[in-house]
Amino acid sequence: MIPILILAAGTSSRMRGADKLSMMVGGQPLLRRIAMQAAAVGDTFVALKHRAAERLALLDGLPITPLLVPEAAEGQSGTLRGAVAQLPPCPAFMMVLADLPLITSDDLAAVLAARDANPDALIWRGAAPDGTPGHPVLFDASLRPAFADLSGDDGGASVVRPLRARTILVPFTDDRAVFDLDTPEAWAAFNG
Repeated sequence: MIPILILAAGTSSRMRGADKLSMMVGGQPLLRRIAMQAAAVGDTFVALKHRAAERLALLDGLPITPLLVPEAAEGQSGTLRGAVAQLPPCPAFMMVLADLPLITSDDLAAVLAARDANPDALIWRGAAPDGTPGHPVLFDASLRPAFADLSGDDGGASVVRPLRARTILVPFTDDRAVFDLDTPEAWAAFNG
């Protein structure tokens, strides 16, 4: 079993009071949409901290496991450290940001398939057509201890950066691996 971890513990600070994870995409709140895509592929865990009750309500009825991550108050590194520690034993684990509106279950499955096709790699990740790395990101379980040492605002970059030579990129047909919506203006343009 390879768990899929959705990172949904952030503050949406650039949204000036609104919660981007409750914004509508295709008639559904963004967080619910990404959770449905993930749950169609595998066991899905959702890291929560800020607005946890509201966000959990968006997931009502879905086959997901919520993970309350107090460390998320420290930022993305804290979220990663706290959430990865709560995942069950597994041969690998996948992470996906909750604010990627166009990621599909087929994208998640394609990154999982890349692991089978390239078993000597340690990281497999979605990418834009030009090779810009994005999400989802699949990590070999041997990297799990490195997440216990994360701190600061670097997120998982300190784990990923030294392993470029052992990373397999899975280019998608458009920029959906890197396309997120962080501001009211970006949402207005997306929905316009």
